[in-house]
Amino acid sequence: MAKETILEKLETLEQNIYYLKEFKEKHTLNEVLNDKTLEWALRYGIFESSQIVIDIACAISADFNLGNPKSYKECIELLKTNNYISEPVARDLVKIAGLRNLLVHEYIKISMEKLFNLLSELETFVEFIAQIRKNLL
Repeated sequence: MAKETILEKLETLEQNIYYLKEFKEKHTLNEVLNDKTLEWALRYGIFESSQIVIDIACAISADFNLGNPKSYKECIELLKTNNYISEPVARDLVKIAGLRNLLVHEYIKISMEKLFNLLSELETFVEFIAQIRKNLL
């Protein structure tokens, strides 16, 4: 994936963060629990943001020959090992990658409360963007 494409994905992630923050300001957990459309919006916003992080992590790992990851978790860990992202950001992103897998494969079992609470932890995405930009530019 070209550097320009990675930067475009970072911009999309920034937009997603904006909309997820706006979502949190406008809606309560109770509203989400009682409105399937809001639940879907929350699920998709978190899923797409998580997928962008994974796509970028795996692309950088491949483009810069950081190793041969066998999982999304390993892509993120390679970024940490090669100083593209910090340990705290990597630790949080590994959890987010796991959540992404649950959203895709076990969507019925996902706690809406857990997803809604993630809206208060969007700083991990913001830090990821900052650290990747710093190390790519």
